[in-house]
Amino acid sequence: MLPLTSFRRNLAAMLLSAAIACAQEPKKSPPLPADLIITHGYIVTMNDRREIIADGTIVIREARIVAVGPTDMAAAYRAPRTIDARGAIVMPGMINTHTHASMTVFRGLGDDVPDRLRKLIFPLEKALVDRELVYWGGLHGIVEMAEGGVTTFVDMYYFEDEVARATRQVGLRGILGQSILDFPTPDAPAPYGGLAYAKTFAAAYRDDPLITPALAPHSPYSLDETHLRQVAKLSAELNLPVLIHLAEMPDEVATLRRERNQTPVEYLDSVGLLNARLVAAHCIFVTPADIALLKARDVGIAHNMVANIKSAKGVAPALAMFNEGLRIGLGTDGPMSGNTLDIIGQLGYVAKVHKLDRRDRNVMPALDVVTMATRGGARALHLEDRLGSLEPGKLADIIFIDREATALQPFYDVYSALVYAASPRDVITSIVHGRVIMENRVIKTVDRAELKSRVRGLSEKITTAVARGLP
Repeated sequence: MLPLTSFRRNLAAMLLSAAIACAQEPKKSPPLPADLIITHGYIVTMNDRREIIADGTIVIREARIVAVGPTDMAAAYRAPRTIDARGAIVMPGMINTHTHASMTVFRGLGDDVPDRLRKLIFPLEKALVDRELVYWGGLHGIVEMAEGGVTTFVDMYYFEDEVARATRQVGLRGILGQSILDFPTPDAPAPYGGLAYAKTFAAAYRDDPLITPALAPHSPYSLDETHLRQVAKLSAELNLPVLIHLAEMPDEVATLRRERNQTPVEYLDSVGLLNARLVAAHCIFVTPADIALLKARDVGIAHNMVANIKSAKGVAPALAMFNEGLRIGLGTDGPMSGNTLDIIGQLGYVAKVHKLDRRDRNVMPALDVVTMATRGGARALHLEDRLGSLEPGKLADIIFIDREATALQPFYDVYSALVYAASPRDVITSIVHGRVIMENRVIKTVDRAELKSRVRGLSEKITTAVARGLP
């Protein structure tokens, strides 16, 4: 037995050693707060370096991404919910830069009919479009976009406040333009009444986190010069985006050349609309000088490949625009024009048709097409500081795509898989503004049974009207 003094001396030495060890051991920081954590994702960041994290995590707080990194990084955070992505492709949500979502209720009518806009679409809208149709048709289209991986969309239609209501119901992000035309419309009994409607709409949604109100003059040929200038003035005063169909129709080009000796692009520049607030859809018939002018004015471009080739108008020079650094994203056009509203279904057409058009299989590689669908769309909307990639500080608009889908196996290159093999049905989860709006292919924000019933009722009403001779 040790003497008492030796025992005390040894005990004191042990306690001192333990204290020194504790002092030298780094203190563990408490977990940082988060609202949602995604783990075990195959993360396609689409950041400047196009980084891919094969087993990664994303941390979300207050609608924004706060961290992106390897999955073990998740241990540094604590959230009320963690989603295991189970190896799915986790990437920025797709951005649909041009559509007319409420027209889902007219989808499939008059396909392959010449001059369908004037012979069919305008008369049908005059006879049948009201608030109910716009809301339920819009809700149907917005759900379709959510199911297909679109998290932000750009829309032009009537009663655009009803589209906004549907957008908030689903939980998508929308840049929504109130249509303005030179004839009476369903929501404006007098020509150009859409201007006053747009002012009211813009005031109601000025600070909404999901809705950006916009002005939507239909086209250079459906508004006169005076009212196009009024749109430009109002856009500047209220800092509102402007959405327009541009250089889409052969007769649009021919008329402006004959009457003004200008291209549609030059004409819009002359009335003050060609600027960074403009998103121009189609731009099929643009010249090299037009492209240079669009770039100089910092205009956003919506490339609608499927709708354009379906109408047999031609192939827009989107490849040249992309290569020259213009702000160009992808759009579907309305569901009467391109018939579907997802962007994933556009990707292969964008790649393949441009290859065919140039007779060069090396142009428009898959990476560039995915870039146009994500970062490109964000740039077209001048929202690249908030959308288009998965990086700290960006808004949490994120989709999961099933990497185990039959068509995606075997899996070698993610960009090739997305462009040439994926379908909208491979999207399994959609998150917008940090909120899970679809999970395991189930929309969480809408009663799908009621929606289907309402759309079925509208389609029966439309069928009856067409049978009676409308239009």
